Amino acid sequence: MSLKKIGVLTGGGDAPGLNAVIRAVVKSAYNSGVEVIGLEDSFDGLIYPDKSRVLTPGDVTGILRFGGTILGTVNRGNPFAEPIVTPGGTYNYADRVLQMFEKMGLDALVCIGGDGTLAISYEFYKKGIPLVGVPKTIDNDIYGTTSCFGFDTAVSFATDAIDRLHTTAEAHRRIMVVEVMGRYAGWIALHAGVAGGADVILIPEIPYDLEKVAQCIRERDERGARFSIVVVAEGAIPKGGKLSVLSEAHGGTVERLGGAGMYCANALEPLTHKETRYVVLGHLQRGGMPTAFDRTLATRFGGKAVELLLNGQFGKMVANHPPDLVPIPLQDVVGKTKTVPLDNDLLMTARALGVGFGD
Repeated sequence: MSLKKIGVLTGGGDAPGLNAVIRAVVKSAYNSGVEVIGLEDSFDGLIYPDKSRVLTPGDVTGILRFGGTILGTVNRGNPFAEPIVTPGGTYNYADRVLQMFEKMGLDALVCIGGDGTLAISYEFYKKGIPLVGVPKTIDNDIYGTTSCFGFDTAVSFATDAIDRLHTTAEAHRRIMVVEVMGRYAGWIALHAGVAGGADVILIPEIPYDLEKVAQCIRERDERGARFSIVVVAEGAIPKGGKLSVLSEAHGGTVERLGGAGMYCANALEPLTHKETRYVVLGHLQRGGMPTAFDRTLATRFGGKAVELLLNGQFGKMVANHPPDLVPIPLQDVVGKTKTVPLDNDLLMTARALGVGFGD
């Protein structure tokens, strides 16, 4: 199969480094004589005729350092569940994408996204669309890859926030609770918590006992440390409790988490008799310029994706297996989540340093 024209899209939540991947795809393809079509707002670019455009090296000049994505993105649940209404009529979602893929003369796709986007991509691969997936998540929870771009930027920002909170916590002798992203995996909380010198780290993988968290803080007070920093992943769950949900899943939209930090702070104040405040970092972790590490990794991902397409290795995801990037089958990735193992070396190191996990 000779590639002449490929499409590139970004789906799911945004992450620092998306533009670096797009840039690498466009430049690598162009230098191999392949035209690139940018598909806007994820697979919507294959549904609505006005949501696509040719991308040349000139179009991606200077975007390496920018956060977000020049193609836009959407974060919805299962798009196969409902028909698509367009000015030209109502279509079955899958049929419309397949039709537009052929009509646009595309030979293959580069699909950049998280678990949801990769699962959708795999369905289209099974329906006959040649494609390669590029993993994207600040949560670092995509199965099969050691790391994803965006994670380092998110951890760096969260660490800086924790550093800043240390000073006000110490000045007022408070407990500061910092809520970070991490729906079902605690990678950001663990890495930022250790890097920022947190005293307690609460992650989804370890249901926590509030009394044990409070005891950890009381013991610090007895040693003369009059303040404490608690880092809480948004998906952390108290023993016998449940996820802190702002809104339930509905209409193809996944549930929105929020409130884990507030719950923890409100519960710790009466248990410790210490003034307690909480901060939610939220989408600040997704924004801003990607770190050098994320720019480099994203660029490698984009270049490798084009290489796989040129070599006919379809239905694969580019995975980071340091020091190499390797292709792994999408079927081995979808439907799985990479959580923090309880014997993870960083987690064990944190325990050895006296960091509490509420268990």
